[in-house]
Amino acid sequence: MSKQFSVACERNRDPIAAVLARHLQTSRRVLEIGSGTGQHAVYFAEQLPNLLWQTSDLAANHPSILAWQEEAALPNVLPPLTLDMDDADWAASLVGQYDAVYTANTCHIMSWPQVQNMFSGVGRLLPTGGSFCTYGPFNVDGQFTSASNAAFDASLKDYAAHMGIRDMAELVLLAADSLLVLAEDQLMPANNRLLVWRRV
Repeated sequence: MSKQFSVACERNRDPIAAVLARHLQTSRRVLEIGSGTGQHAVYFAEQLPNLLWQTSDLAANHPSILAWQEEAALPNVLPPLTLDMDDADWAASLVGQYDAVYTANTCHIMSWPQVQNMFSGVGRLLPTGGSFCTYGPFNVDGQFTSASNAAFDASLKDYAAHMGIRDMAELVLLAADSLLVLAEDQLMPANNRLLVWRRV
């Protein structure tokens, strides 16, 4: 069956939606990088009808995203784009189309060069004042924020050497190179955070 289900997405959707509602009040078109199962897209589009939600992911994840969209039948969710963060120019054709970007649980799955490409592309894509919302586990001052995050990081690295929880200080420096500044660091359940960056 094409439609995939994530327990984590079901659990974290309401806390994330509350933060997005505050920061994306004046936004109109949102690009989601790494839509995964497609659950977040349809839930946030339903909760935040002011937003036109553009899904995206690698082609292998498109069937599940489309299955969730077809079931929800919402007018403000768009079929997925194929975006690959290995491509440093992934955002070239999208500039001017979006005033916000959202991504969840991608920074620790991507390699560091892919994270760099994501941030640099978002910086080129967003207009001044645009928001980039990144959800997931992040380290603070080089330290894990919980024993469970340390164990999760070890499991990621066992699975693939390029994976791992990223440190906020490194992301702040990376973001600055793309004219993105940290506007909010919101603590979330299960030792996660929602980092909201603003394009200056």
